[in-house]
Amino acid sequence: MAGASDKARFYLEQSVPELQELVRKKVFTQEEVRSIAKRRSAFEHKLNARGSTASDYARYAEYEMNLESLRRKKSRRLGVRLTSYTGQRRIFSILDRATRKFHGDTALWLQYLTFARRQKANKKVSQIITSMLRLHPTSPKLWIYAANYALEERGDVTEARSYMQRGLRFCNQSKYLWSEYLKFEMIYIAKITVRRQILGLDSNSSEISQFPDSETVDADLITLPPSSMEDLDMEHQRPHSSRQKELNCSLVSTSALSGAIPIAVFDSAVKKFPRDPTFGAQMFGIVVEFHQLQCTRRILQHIVETLMKYSPDDAASLKCSINEPVVGMSPTSTELPGALIKVLDRFNSAARRLKSPDGPPEQIRILASVSRHMILWILPYFAAPEVDSDIRAVLFTVLKTAWDYCLPDIEARTKSSGVEMAALLEKLDMYGFKDLVRSGLDSSLRRWPEEPRLLALEALNPR
Repeated sequence: MAGASDKARFYLEQSVPELQELVRKKVFTQEEVRSIAKRRSAFEHKLNARGSTASDYARYAEYEMNLESLRRKKSRRLGVRLTSYTGQRRIFSILDRATRKFHGDTALWLQYLTFARRQKANKKVSQIITSMLRLHPTSPKLWIYAANYALEERGDVTEARSYMQRGLRFCNQSKYLWSEYLKFEMIYIAKITVRRQILGLDSNSSEISQFPDSETVDADLITLPPSSMEDLDMEHQRPHSSRQKELNCSLVSTSALSGAIPIAVFDSAVKKFPRDPTFGAQMFGIVVEFHQLQCTRRILQHIVETLMKYSPDDAASLKCSINEPVVGMSPTSTELPGALIKVLDRFNSAARRLKSPDGPPEQIRILASVSRHMILWILPYFAAPEVDSDIRAVLFTVLKTAWDYCLPDIEARTKSSGVEMAALLEKLDMYGFKDLVRSGLDSSLRRWPEEPRLLALEALNPR
C-alpha cells in the first residue's frame, strides 16, 4: 500500500506540465511557480497523511480557486491561450476526493456544487446532486437546494417538483420541507401568471371554475372531456378568436392556476401534523406573500377553515381567521368596509367565547394575544391618510376594546412576557396613543419592574 508521500508525489507530478507551460508563456515567473509547487506539496502531504480534516480539503480547494482566478486574469491581460491547463479539473478532483472521504460533511458538498454551478458545468452539477442526495436522503435543506437549482437554473418545474416530493418521502416529518414545498407551488403559479400577462393571455371575463376536492382528483392532472371526430371537424370551422378565448378560459381553470395544488399540499401537511395550528399559521403566512395572485384568496379561506375546524380557540388560528378578509387589500379599496365588518365580527365572536370570567387562565392569555395582534393590525390604518374618517372612528373603538382585553392578562400573571407588552406599548407610542401607553406602563411595571424596554418607555412618558 502506497504511503502518504507516494500519494502526494503522484498528485504533484500531474501538475508538472501545467507549471512548465505557465513559465514558458510567462504567465507566472519561475519564483512564483516554485511558490505554487511548495504550497501544493504542503497541502497534498497534509491531505494524504493521517488526521486530515474536511477543512484541510476546503482550504486546498479555495487556494486552487483563487489561483485559477488569478491565472485567468493574467492570461487575459497577456493575451495568452493555455491549451493544457487543467485548473478546473484539478479543483473538481480535490472536491471529489473530499466528498468521498468526508461524505457526511454537507458543507463540502455545497462548496462542490457552488463551484460547479459557477463554472456552468451543468452535467457535473447533476452528478453531484445525485450522489449527494443518495448519501443524505434525510436532509431537507439538500432536497430544497436541488429543487431550487432545477427551477431557477434549468427552468424544469417537473424535475423541481419531483425533488420536493421525493424529499417528502424521506423527510415527511420536516415542517421546513413542507413549508418550502408550499412556497414552491406558489412561486410556480406566480411564474405562470406573469408569463400569461406577458403573452397577453389573461382574460378579465374568465372566472376560475370550482374544482373537485383534492383528495378525489389528482392535482397534477387536467381532465379533458371526451371528444369525437365530429367535434374535431366543427372545431376547425369555428373562428380562431373564439377558439383562443375558450383556450384562455380553460387555462385559467386548470388546477395549476386555481390553487388546487397548494391546497393539496396544505392538506397533506395537516395530515402529518394534525392539531398544530402554529404550523398552519406559518403556511398561512407563506401564502399571504403571494396576495397578488387570483387564487390566493381561495387558498387562504381553505387554510382558515381547516384551522378553525381543528383548533377554533387557538391564538394562531384566530389570528389567521381575523387577518384573512383583508389580506392584500388596499386602504382605498371599495371592498375594505365589507372586509372590515368580517374582521370585526370574527374578533368579537372570539372575544365572547374567551372572555368568560370562569374560564381558565389560558383563555385569558389567548384573548390577550389575539387582542395584541388586533391592535398591531389596526395601528397602520391610522397612518394612512386615505382611510375614511368613519372607518377610523370604528377602528378606534375596536382598538380600545382590544386594549381592555389586554390588561387582565397582566394582572392574571399568565405566561405572557414583558417583552411582548413592551413591543405593543412601543407601537402605541409610535402612533401617538399616549393615554393607552401610560395606563399600560402602570400595570406592566408592577408585573415586570426590571424589563429594560418598559423602563425606557417610562422615561419617555413620565406621569
